Amino acid sequence: QVRLVESGGGLVQAGASLTLSCTVSGRTYSWYAMGWFRQGPGKEREFVAGIRWSDDSTTYADFVEGRFTISRGNAKNTIYLQLTSLKPEDTAVYYCAATLRVTSWSDRVYDYWGQGTQVTVSS
Repeated sequence: QVRLVESGGGLVQAGASLTLSCTVSGRTYSWYAMGWFRQGPGKEREFVAGIRWSDDSTTYADFVEGRFTISRGNAKNTIYLQLTSLKPEDTAVYYCAATLRVTSWSDRVYDYWGQGTQVTVSS
């Protein structure tokens, strides 16, 4: 069984930075990619960023606008999402996700999920 656990969320003021972490445990897979999604209050879950295991390529949602950076730890069972210049509209539960499927890079549909970590940005 695969387990993804996020950490690092919190309450910050607009303009602040946070770094989210996601650690994978349990059964080990050779992931095609891992990524971050978020779900704001009253909104649908949306893709934020992804990182491909084979070459560390990254992809971001348009709204990121260079403010967030996804990266992978040396142990390869941890990914990070560095959030900078946070805005109140970035308030959401942030979820870590993983996929074994090549198609996920384009359709951004992932198969394994964490429980999420809350990020709240005050104005």
